[in-house]
Amino acid sequence: MDWITWLIWVIKSLVLILGLLTGFAYLTLYERRALARIQTRIGPNRAGPQGLLQPIADAVKLIFKEELTPAKADKLIFFLAPIITMVPSLVIAAVIPWGTSVRMFGREITLYMADINVGVLYLMAIASIAVYGIVLAGWSSNNKYAMLGGLRSTAQMISYEISLGLSFVTVILLADSMRMLDIVEAQSGLWFVFIQPVGALIFLTATLAEVNRAPFDMPEAEQELTAGYHSEYSGMKFALFFMAEYQKMIVISAIAATVFFGGFRGPFVDQIPWLGPLYLFIKVVILLFGMIWVRATFPRIRYDRLMALGWKILLPLALAIVFITATGILLAQQFGAAFMWFIPVVSLMAGFVAVVAIDRTLRRKYHATR
Repeated sequence: MDWITWLIWVIKSLVLILGLLTGFAYLTLYERRALARIQTRIGPNRAGPQGLLQPIADAVKLIFKEELTPAKADKLIFFLAPIITMVPSLVIAAVIPWGTSVRMFGREITLYMADINVGVLYLMAIASIAVYGIVLAGWSSNNKYAMLGGLRSTAQMISYEISLGLSFVTVILLADSMRMLDIVEAQSGLWFVFIQPVGALIFLTATLAEVNRAPFDMPEAEQELTAGYHSEYSGMKFALFFMAEYQKMIVISAIAATVFFGGFRGPFVDQIPWLGPLYLFIKVVILLFGMIWVRATFPRIRYDRLMALGWKILLPLALAIVFITATGILLAQQFGAAFMWFIPVVSLMAGFVAVVAIDRTLRRKYHATR
């Protein structure tokens, strides 16, 4: 392998990391302006034209803010926890394809970092590491509120990671591969969200819980835990937790766009490969708006109901969706591709049953408390 190949890898790594860091900064502005629009407010508009320099102002404030460490905290783990949380949010993006390849400077350059045949397994493995940073942050702070936030995060991630993994299984079944490029190519005719809409909804719901976004932000519920697992953090250490959450939002949206919404596929991509990153970027922006919209619309749910939703509704529904997908594929192989309609129709019926179960449970609890 020559030095030019190594140089290309380094440049692509820097582009990916700088892209995520810049995306994190301006996602905060995007969220604040979108929330302001939904809630009939103005939002940040003072720092720079239309408030475009607000992320830079926030970064300067956090850099110069005093950092405090509790006297009885475990100093080493207290220092390492934000790093353990932030690094996986960068590393996980390595297998997301932003396109096929382009020809530059007489070389064929791929628009992704790594192309491994177990890309989905890699995503699940790296995603499960981030919880360690949150748990260690809560434990090392020597603060009961921070500790409760870390424990809540552990229970929540374990509960929803199973449903998330099963929704990945439906994608693997439909694409007949765990390689991310194969999954994108399998959607060149029809996106998986149309074949398995309930599986896509389970995936999006579970990812909200995985990144601790509202209404699943119980590990940092300020009404109960002051600030949760990062109660004792300030300055740049707090900024790393903040950075990890927003970078994970971007990466999760990119993964969702890749496995359910066709990835970089779109009109004229085969003729103009540079359109691939643009299409994926547009899909990511739309999915991020969905996360912001959910935060602005849904109230935080009670913790026991959050866990019940994961174990009693999403997990059985995800298992049913895997079974329905496998059955539909077998029927299509035996009797023709027309039988693929079986998957979305029966999946929607299963999803309807789950919604009715949630409604009846909530109504029963409501009447019981009156």
